[in-house]
Amino acid sequence: MQNNTCKICRRAGTKLFLKGERCSGPKCAVIRKPSPPGPKRKGRFKQMSEYGKELQEKQKLRNWYNLRERQFAKYVKDILKRRGKVENAANTLIQTLESRFDNVIFRLGFASSRIQARQFVSHGHFLINGKAVDKPSYQLEKGDKVAVNPVSLKKKNIEKVALTIKKYQPPAWLKLNPEKLEGEVVGAPNLIEAAPPAELSTIFEFYSR
Repeated sequence: MQNNTCKICRRAGTKLFLKGERCSGPKCAVIRKPSPPGPKRKGRFKQMSEYGKELQEKQKLRNWYNLRERQFAKYVKDILKRRGKVENAANTLIQTLESRFDNVIFRLGFASSRIQARQFVSHGHFLINGKAVDKPSYQLEKGDKVAVNPVSLKKKNIEKVALTIKKYQPPAWLKLNPEKLEGEVVGAPNLIEAAPPAELSTIFEFYSR
């Protein structure tokens, strides 16, 4: 039986990788049932207004980063307020979202999904520069170092990470030390490498209404 997480991907019409490893296998709901959830109607993805398309793209990116509407809207609206001072609004948005603590944990391979990464951070399983931080939205900057909290090393989920992370390759803006279970921000995330599943210009249009 599918849960609401799988329905989010089916409704978006694309994989948002909300359930980690399961999304890459044959059990993925988008592969088994590519049509949207609910009563079947022909051409549900084709017959869509401009507003509907903007809403769909917004939902894709919001769910991809596992954010509540209020959180996501704040990020976009803050950039819209600074649009004249921001060279590339789309890249700025992605840099902000990618630099979140929970996303950095996911990108370093310490979690199989952003949902799990958020849980790890909220439970205090990771440190930033040697200090415990349990705020998923915390913004990391170049030079910041992330490590597993020593008190969490014997947790089953963390022990599993130590086994699976050895061959993991993080994005170029992050450096990973799998032996020490540590990571460091060595650059800035960018739009191309992040490869978001949504058309960002329509998201700014949605919040500009």
